[in-house]
Amino acid sequence: MSSLKIGILGAGIGGLTAAIALHRAGHDVVVYEQSKQFLRVGADINLTPNAVRALDGLGIGEAVRRTAARPTHRISRTWDSGEETSRLEMGDTAEKKYGAPQLTIHRADLLAALAEIFPAERVRFAKRAEAITQDSQGITLKFTDGTSDKVDVLIGGDGIHSVVRTAMFGAENPRFTGVVAFRAVIPAESVAGIPNLQAFTKWWGSNPESQIVTFPLNRGKDIFIFATTAQETWHLESWTTPGSVQELRDSYAGFHGDARALLDACDEVLKTALYERDPLPHWSKDNMTLLGDASHPMMPFMAQGAGMAIEDAVVLARCLENATTLAVVPQALQRYEALRLERTSKIQIGSRGNNWLREGGNADWVYGYDAWAVPLEAEAETETV
Repeated sequence: MSSLKIGILGAGIGGLTAAIALHRAGHDVVVYEQSKQFLRVGADINLTPNAVRALDGLGIGEAVRRTAARPTHRISRTWDSGEETSRLEMGDTAEKKYGAPQLTIHRADLLAALAEIFPAERVRFAKRAEAITQDSQGITLKFTDGTSDKVDVLIGGDGIHSVVRTAMFGAENPRFTGVVAFRAVIPAESVAGIPNLQAFTKWWGSNPESQIVTFPLNRGKDIFIFATTAQETWHLESWTTPGSVQELRDSYAGFHGDARALLDACDEVLKTALYERDPLPHWSKDNMTLLGDASHPMMPFMAQGAGMAIEDAVVLARCLENATTLAVVPQALQRYEALRLERTSKIQIGSRGNNWLREGGNADWVYGYDAWAVPLEAEAETETV
């Protein structure tokens, strides 16, 4: 079987997941990454059962579980009274119900697990694309270092500021949401008196922009804190910018004592502004397409950003599995788009509204999705929130 040369711009979670799946399908896959090497930066992430099941299908489940924590529950609590408004059993219960547990892990550890099984020589580092052109002979990428390369198919896994997206649909800036996020990690032993430390707990604030989310990391040894609040005066998008611990505590001064005790244990914090885009009507053009944040950047309130990128990658690879000539690629990419667009748009909009599972509800439509089993010959079935 002849194979296509498939270029993937961006060696993030979605890009590497797609690279592994496409390489295993027999394609000639090259990943272009603007960084000089894999760096230990970025946020700690929540992998719900739909994402873990997709990763298990790649054969990296054991590597991911090596450093991840396994939350016992998903709990909602009210910001001021501390009242528990919903509780979903995760852990073994989720694994029995959905075929995989929830795992919480540092982004760098997940990337390391992915990079471990993708051929290192197929990743081209220090490759920042500055121009992309497409003609009947293929797609040409020009990089800022003066080099260029040609591929048959190009996948944009290059994030919210996607160069591939711009090449297809024109320049457009993401929208600042007016929300900032604080991130911190503390030792679990420093807050041992707080209940449900080994659960994924969401403290719902007095408005949709205000929340505190905590979950275990490093097999439960640490606790990750992710807190958001409205703030129009901060626009820095970097995930490595230091913030003020006092500002963090002041922003949530009215929260319940359990939540404040977690913030009081923070010695340092990072701060970033959150950006988003509206759902796209289309992701593909000829032999180019998008996945993850390049196609549907979303607010973190449903904890599905990484999960959607992973699902995208698996479904995309399945749609391209039997594509051996350029002529069939556009149809395969349209099938991928049809299978993924409705689901990701609903989660994008739901994340913006920030009301999912606040007082319970059905998580099956999110957690029960199997990217390896969704039928490829029909559009995605209608899902209900």
